[in-house]
Amino acid sequence: MIHTTFYIRRLHSLCGIVPVGLFLLEHILTNSMVLGGPAPFNAAVERLAAIPHEIMLPMEICFILVPFLFHGLYGIYILMQAKNNPRSYGFARNWNFFFQRITAILIFLFLIWHVVYLRIMVKGGGTPISYELLQAYFSNPVIWAAYTIGMIAAIFHFFNGLTTFTMTWGIAKGPRIQTFFSRLFMLVFVVLSLLTIAFMSMYWF
Repeated sequence: MIHTTFYIRRLHSLCGIVPVGLFLLEHILTNSMVLGGPAPFNAAVERLAAIPHEIMLPMEICFILVPFLFHGLYGIYILMQAKNNPRSYGFARNWNFFFQRITAILIFLFLIWHVVYLRIMVKGGGTPISYELLQAYFSNPVIWAAYTIGMIAAIFHFFNGLTTFTMTWGIAKGPRIQTFFSRLFMLVFVVLSLLTIAFMSMYWF
């Protein structure tokens, strides 16, 4: 049982990095195209839409949906067992552990909403994703704020998870290198969060 749990946790960690984490980075890259205006963003979306449905759907199921469900559901199981007290032990790692669990819940709820509406109802209903569609969608300040928070939560969860990944997989051995990776990934988190706020703000102009 102990060995089974060990390997399941390793698989859970790996799924959070590849392919779920890489999918997040692709989303950020594609959405950042809006900083150049509607045309570059629409061109980026059209390139993805040009992939045949017969290829894209199996890829989405095998390399995105299944790993995400495993990572998310097992993550909820871990969340229910988690014991930490950041008020009593107020060091950075304990707070990061706490926020990792909070962002997990936010992301799970956010992605259900995002996938059901934009992927299934809108795109699945035959309406292509475009700058114009998203601009109208994000004109609602509540939706805009929810998406911005959801994206930032996902970025934190991924990069804080990368820190944990380097530790649990034996990449970062020792407190110095672990601190280095933690600060490096938090720096990238801040940069990508600012980028997210920047491209989300473009829908208001």
